Amino acid sequence: MIPDKRQTDSTVEGRLFGWFLERCFNGCDRLMMAASDLSSLWNSCFNSLAIGCAVLLITRPGQAAEPTPAVPQPVKVFILSGQSNMVGAGKVTGGGRRWGAEFLDPVVSVYQGEYDPQADYDARQPVKRQRLESFGGVRPTPYPGGGAQVVRGFIAPQDTGVYEFRPGYGGSTHNIMEVAGEEVYRKLVGQEAVLSEIALTAGKKVPFKITYLTKQADGLGWIDRVDVPGALATFVKQQRMFPFLINDQKQWVSRDDVWYKGVVAARASKWLSVGCGASGNTIGPELGFGHVVGDYLDEPVLILKASQGNRSLGWDFLPPGSKRYEFGDKIHAGYQDSPEAWKKGTEPKAINWYAGKQYDDCFRAAHEVLDNFDQQFPHWQGRGYKIVGFGWWQGDKDRYNAAHAAQYEKNLVHLITTLRREFAAPQAKFVCATLGQTAKETAAGNEKQILDAQLAVDGTTGKYPAFQGNVATVYTHPINQGGASNSHYNGNARTYMDVGIAMGQAMVDLLKKSSPR
Repeated sequence: MIPDKRQTDSTVEGRLFGWFLERCFNGCDRLMMAASDLSSLWNSCFNSLAIGCAVLLITRPGQAAEPTPAVPQPVKVFILSGQSNMVGAGKVTGGGRRWGAEFLDPVVSVYQGEYDPQADYDARQPVKRQRLESFGGVRPTPYPGGGAQVVRGFIAPQDTGVYEFRPGYGGSTHNIMEVAGEEVYRKLVGQEAVLSEIALTAGKKVPFKITYLTKQADGLGWIDRVDVPGALATFVKQQRMFPFLINDQKQWVSRDDVWYKGVVAARASKWLSVGCGASGNTIGPELGFGHVVGDYLDEPVLILKASQGNRSLGWDFLPPGSKRYEFGDKIHAGYQDSPEAWKKGTEPKAINWYAGKQYDDCFRAAHEVLDNFDQQFPHWQGRGYKIVGFGWWQGDKDRYNAAHAAQYEKNLVHLITTLRREFAAPQAKFVCATLGQTAKETAAGNEKQILDAQLAVDGTTGKYPAFQGNVATVYTHPINQGGASNSHYNGNARTYMDVGIAMGQAMVDLLKKSSPR
């Protein structure tokens, strides 16, 4: 009796096994009915059995064949550009500073032998003690050395607030610090520092202790107030906003799928985290933007920022191919002309700058990074990249020049098309953000012209059919927390985060339209 094939053909192996049984039994039946040659009968059955066994050895029943490994997709690249607010001036903390005057009566005690983690140094007698005349600043009193060293004294801050302490410099950062009996800093050799905040009251003395874990010890250190209004640390650690920026220990985290690279200005190069703005204590819109696009995309992301402060689209960032034009009684520069303007009927006298120089500097630097992709990003070596989007936040300098404001829309349209051609990325999306202080209801003069220009290029307006579904404008006035573009929005980190998140969401919305999931 031939087994029921329904029991065997649910897998490839099952179907092969069923074929083997059917061939074996059918072959035997035919030979038994049509031949009297028993050797032929045996040979036919044996051959079928051998084939079946080979099939079973090669494809074991119940085990699917291993899938072919997927080919890694190219890294998705977003190029961000603009002037100082794209560079980034959002405060991370209130600004770390060297400590000094707030520390009172510091004394270093030296104990016999090297540091012993099991020792209770508060119960031991030191072999020597020394009052530190200078503690902190840039030239603290040297420690005597000669054993394990512990500094004790008092702290009386000038302002009431929440503080973080970072004691030491270089090798002397390996220590444990306590303030008012609470551990606020611990960095073991070979490990990252763990910081804890502490609330202190202005003028109130509380004890402190620093236990050094190696022979390297000194009075250098830094103090941060982390509840300063407008600082990112205040929003995140005190008000519990943007929780994805810190871990359970309230330490800033870095993404492992989004790399930030800055050229010309904001030149950090690292996995995306805080400190990718104009300094290590600032952020720009790249932080919020990178988190949004990084969460959306399966592929790794490169944020390549090419920006510089105090630059206008009508002069510094003027794209290649821009022509001279008349405004009032002057001729204004086209690409690579110099100076910016000259009276009609006169010859221009060049200066040491030309129209479009910042465009050239920024995007030439971006090309250099991409042309050496494997060397710049060895963790993605051989993977390749694809430019999928551009981000633009700019316009402040143009509002001080009537000609630049009047020409802004034409220049912005030309910038979008030129960047796509420049980087051979005709399908790349483009997101523009408006100036935060400029409101639709009250805008006037040059600022209104710039706002209207930025809103006009949004593909949903229909004014530029070629931009439909691939260009979006983020109106930032409702999310501005105060201040203006020329004051860097007072350094308010929430403005920079919210603008970055809004630009990132606008970019994701455009990507969804072209490649819906």
